[in-house]
Amino acid sequence: MNKETQYIIKSFESTLSGQPWFGRGVYEILKEVDEAKANTKPNGTEHSMIELLWHMNTWAEFTLASLENKTSEEMKVIEANDWRTIDPKTHTWKNGIEQLKATHKRIVELLNQKEDDNFLKDIVTNRKYNFRFLLNGLVQHNIYHLGQVAYVKKMLG
Repeated sequence: MNKETQYIIKSFESTLSGQPWFGRGVYEILKEVDEAKANTKPNGTEHSMIELLWHMNTWAEFTLASLENKTSEEMKVIEANDWRTIDPKTHTWKNGIEQLKATHKRIVELLNQKEDDNFLKDIVTNRKYNFRFLLNGLVQHNIYHLGQVAYVKKMLG
Protein backbone atom coordinates (compact mmCIF):
# COMPACT_ATOMS: atom_id res chain seq x y z
CA MET A 1 0.00 0.00 0.00
CA ASN A 2 1.32 3.43 -0.91
CA LYS A 3 -0.99 5.63 1.13
CA GLU A 4 1.73 8.08 2.19
CA THR A 5 3.10 8.33 -1.34
CA GLN A 6 -0.39 9.13 -2.62
CA TYR A 7 -0.65 11.87 0.02
CA ILE A 8 2.65 13.36 -1.19
CA ILE A 9 1.36 13.26 -4.78
CA LYS A 10 -1.80 15.08 -3.71
CA SER A 11 0.35 17.67 -1.94
CA PHE A 12 2.31 18.29 -5.13
CA GLU A 13 -0.85 18.53 -7.22
CA SER A 14 -2.61 20.82 -4.76
CA THR A 15 0.27 23.24 -4.30
CA LEU A 16 1.34 23.32 -7.94
CA SER A 17 -1.93 23.51 -9.84
CA GLY A 18 -4.79 23.02 -7.43
CA GLN A 19 -6.52 24.98 -4.72
CA PRO A 20 -3.98 24.98 -1.87
CA TRP A 21 -4.84 26.23 1.58
CA PHE A 22 -2.34 29.11 1.30
CA GLY A 23 -4.07 30.65 -1.73
CA ARG A 24 -3.41 30.14 -5.42
CA GLY A 25 -1.23 27.42 -6.88
CA VAL A 26 2.40 27.78 -7.96
CA TYR A 27 1.72 27.64 -11.69
CA GLU A 28 -1.09 30.17 -11.53
CA ILE A 29 1.06 32.76 -9.76
CA LEU A 30 4.12 32.11 -11.93
CA LYS A 31 1.99 32.57 -15.05
CA GLU A 32 1.10 36.10 -13.92
CA VAL A 33 4.71 37.31 -13.77
CA ASP A 34 5.63 39.96 -16.33
CA GLU A 35 8.62 38.37 -18.08
CA ALA A 36 10.07 41.85 -18.68
CA LYS A 37 10.41 42.25 -14.91
CA ALA A 38 11.54 38.69 -14.11
CA ASN A 39 15.27 39.58 -14.20
CA THR A 40 14.91 42.66 -11.98
CA LYS A 41 16.59 42.42 -8.58
CA PRO A 42 14.69 44.41 -5.97
CA ASN A 43 17.01 46.98 -4.38
CA GLY A 44 19.69 45.68 -6.75
CA THR A 45 20.77 42.91 -4.38
CA GLU A 46 18.00 40.41 -3.69
CA HIS A 47 17.24 37.45 -5.93
CA SER A 48 15.25 38.19 -9.05
CA MET A 49 12.16 36.15 -9.83
CA ILE A 50 14.03 34.36 -12.62
CA GLU A 51 16.78 33.32 -10.19
CA LEU A 52 14.16 32.01 -7.78
CA LEU A 53 12.40 30.07 -10.53
CA TRP A 54 15.60 28.40 -11.75
CA HIS A 55 16.59 27.65 -8.14
CA MET A 56 13.24 25.90 -7.76
CA ASN A 57 14.06 23.97 -10.92
CA THR A 58 17.41 22.84 -9.51
CA TRP A 59 15.80 21.18 -6.50
CA ALA A 60 13.01 19.66 -8.55
CA GLU A 61 15.70 18.22 -10.87
CA PHE A 62 17.63 16.97 -7.84
CA THR A 63 14.52 15.24 -6.53
CA LEU A 64 13.77 13.67 -9.90
CA ALA A 65 17.36 12.48 -10.30
CA SER A 66 17.21 10.99 -6.80
CA LEU A 67 14.06 9.06 -7.67
CA GLU A 68 15.77 7.87 -10.86
CA ASN A 69 18.74 6.61 -8.80
CA LYS A 70 21.27 8.81 -10.60
CA THR A 71 24.91 8.43 -9.58
CA SER A 72 26.63 10.54 -6.98
CA GLU A 73 28.52 12.38 -9.73
CA GLU A 74 25.32 13.10 -11.67
CA MET A 75 23.76 14.49 -8.50
CA LYS A 76 26.76 16.79 -7.95
CA VAL A 77 26.36 18.20 -11.46
CA ILE A 78 22.74 19.08 -10.71
CA GLU A 79 23.66 20.68 -7.39
CA ALA A 80 26.33 22.77 -9.11
CA ASN A 81 23.50 24.51 -10.99
CA ASP A 82 21.97 25.84 -7.79
CA TRP A 83 21.78 29.64 -7.93
CA ARG A 84 23.22 29.42 -11.43
CA THR A 85 24.21 32.40 -13.50
CA ILE A 86 21.18 33.21 -15.59
CA ASP A 87 21.76 33.19 -19.33
CA PRO A 88 18.89 35.28 -20.73
CA LYS A 89 18.89 33.29 -23.98
CA THR A 90 18.52 29.93 -22.23
CA HIS A 91 17.00 30.70 -18.85
CA THR A 92 13.84 32.47 -19.94
CA TRP A 93 10.77 32.72 -17.77
CA LYS A 94 8.78 30.56 -20.19
CA ASN A 95 11.50 27.86 -20.33
CA GLY A 96 11.74 27.89 -16.55
CA ILE A 97 8.03 27.31 -16.07
CA GLU A 98 7.95 24.61 -18.74
CA GLN A 99 10.88 22.82 -17.10
CA LEU A 100 9.33 23.11 -13.64
CA LYS A 101 6.09 21.59 -14.93
CA ALA A 102 7.83 18.80 -16.86
CA THR A 103 10.06 17.88 -13.94
CA HIS A 104 7.20 17.76 -11.45
CA LYS A 105 5.08 15.79 -13.90
CA ARG A 106 7.85 13.18 -14.13
CA ILE A 107 8.25 13.12 -10.33
CA VAL A 108 4.52 12.39 -9.94
CA GLU A 109 4.69 9.71 -12.66
CA LEU A 110 7.52 7.95 -10.82
CA LEU A 111 5.71 8.23 -7.49
CA ASN A 112 2.58 6.74 -9.03
CA GLN A 113 4.65 3.68 -9.99
CA LYS A 114 5.52 2.96 -6.35
CA GLU A 115 3.55 -0.01 -5.06
CA ASP A 116 4.28 0.72 -1.42
CA ASP A 117 5.80 3.36 0.84
CA ASN A 118 8.94 1.42 1.74
CA PHE A 119 11.20 3.56 -0.49
CA LEU A 120 10.36 6.63 1.62
CA LYS A 121 12.75 5.45 4.31
CA ASP A 122 15.66 4.96 1.87
CA ILE A 123 18.50 7.45 2.14
CA VAL A 124 18.93 9.92 -0.76
CA THR A 125 22.27 9.84 -2.63
CA ASN A 126 24.83 12.25 -1.14
CA ARG A 127 22.50 13.06 1.77
CA LYS A 128 21.82 11.98 5.34
CA TYR A 129 18.05 12.15 4.94
CA ASN A 130 15.46 9.90 3.35
CA PHE A 131 12.99 10.24 0.48
CA ARG A 132 10.15 11.12 2.87
CA PHE A 133 12.10 14.19 3.98
CA LEU A 134 13.15 15.06 0.41
CA LEU A 135 9.68 14.84 -1.14
CA ASN A 136 7.91 16.71 1.64
CA GLY A 137 10.77 19.19 1.58
CA LEU A 138 10.31 19.86 -2.12
CA VAL A 139 6.63 20.68 -1.56
CA GLN A 140 7.66 23.11 1.19
CA HIS A 141 10.51 24.53 -0.91
CA ASN A 142 8.11 25.32 -3.75
CA ILE A 143 5.74 27.12 -1.39
CA TYR A 144 8.56 29.08 0.27
CA HIS A 145 10.05 30.36 -2.98
CA LEU A 146 6.62 30.99 -4.50
CA GLY A 147 6.06 33.38 -1.60
CA GLN A 148 9.28 35.16 -2.49
CA VAL A 149 8.30 35.37 -6.17
CA ALA A 150 4.87 36.74 -5.24
CA TYR A 151 6.45 39.32 -2.93
CA VAL A 152 8.98 40.49 -5.53
CA LYS A 153 6.21 40.58 -8.15
CA LYS A 154 4.18 42.84 -5.89
CA MET A 155 7.19 45.06 -5.11
CA LEU A 156 7.87 45.58 -8.81
CA GLY A 157 4.24 46.36 -9.55
